[in-house]
Amino acid sequence: MEASKTIQHEIGGVQNDALRFGLHGVKSDLVGSHPLQFAYESANITQEGMKRKVLVNTYGTAFPLKMDLDRQILSRFQRPLLPSSMLGLEAMTGTLDEFGFEDYLNDPRESETVRPLDLHHSMEVRLGLSKGPVCPIFM
Repeated sequence: MEASKTIQHEIGGVQNDALRFGLHGVKSDLVGSHPLQFAYESANITQEGMKRKVLVNTYGTAFPLKMDLDRQILSRFQRPLLPSSMLGLEAMTGTLDEFGFEDYLNDPRESETVRPLDLHHSMEVRLGLSKGPVCPIFM
């Protein structure tokens, strides 16, 4: 019999490889999020449900299904090798008009010390035409 060449990282059903899976904290299992954050998220869920019921009553059952399909398509849309702003999804959900903390705090990707990506090299690596790290920062 040939021995398995992979090392099992589960002991008692728990993944114990901290370098691959991160440190496991018990506090996150016991304590939930902040009560205000929970209330905010539940209010958003109920508001979305009410909007959906209004759309069903106004336009029929097919319209919210089409909107869900559009949301799934727009949430998967990504530019290759660049972080996507998800502008279409924000315009569809109405979050484009909201002004959050990420709009006025500095984004680390817009820092002067970050080297820009070489898109041609990274696409060649992704397609298997060349070898090496995708991003020159890791060199």
